[in-house]
Amino acid sequence: MVVAVSALIMLAMLFIDLITKAWAAAADVYMTVIPGFMNFRYVKNEGISFGMFQDNSTAMLIITIFTVVMMAVLAVLFFTVFRENRHARIAIAFIEAGAIGNFIDRIYFGYVRDFVDISSIGFGVCNIADFCITFGAVALVIIVLFVGKDAVFPLGKYRRQKETDKTAELFAGDGTGDGANAADCAQADRADGAAEQPQGKDRSDGADE
Repeated sequence: MVVAVSALIMLAMLFIDLITKAWAAAADVYMTVIPGFMNFRYVKNEGISFGMFQDNSTAMLIITIFTVVMMAVLAVLFFTVFRENRHARIAIAFIEAGAIGNFIDRIYFGYVRDFVDISSIGFGVCNIADFCITFGAVALVIIVLFVGKDAVFPLGKYRRQKETDKTAELFAGDGTGDGANAADCAQADRADGAAEQPQGKDRSDGADE
């Protein structure tokens, strides 16, 4: 079920990213959305998220290779380390959607289509894929550190759940040990009884004589 939900989220965000990029490019959009905060302004970004490394082809090659490797690593983690962590899987779905969206642009066009201008708060021009990557990465770090009983520093109900599981494991271990000892003692008693039975029979025979 979680796999299906994660796949649906990834495909939905990828579709939204690609369709909004196509709209921005076709309209050559330039408009104010939130005065002093956000504008729509279409640009061709030859760098990475938020317009970084646009003029460094070597860095871009390394980053492109790194992106492919990271997408593969996240896919492996999705089905191994995080196979029972639905929160982490959903976060990975967002990261994968953004990474695939920008990767498609870079391979097909040679640049990434950006249109969300938030340079007024210190960032450049970005797109939905960049937001997916940022949101997913931040969420994944928070989940690994604090969310779930297997988190590094589980909080609230997750910490109590982890403590409860540890206590249950300790009691289960003690119960297994006691059961084994009882079985060993019973077996030893049966062996002693079997060994004593012939001796009792010999004594009774002697008395008859």
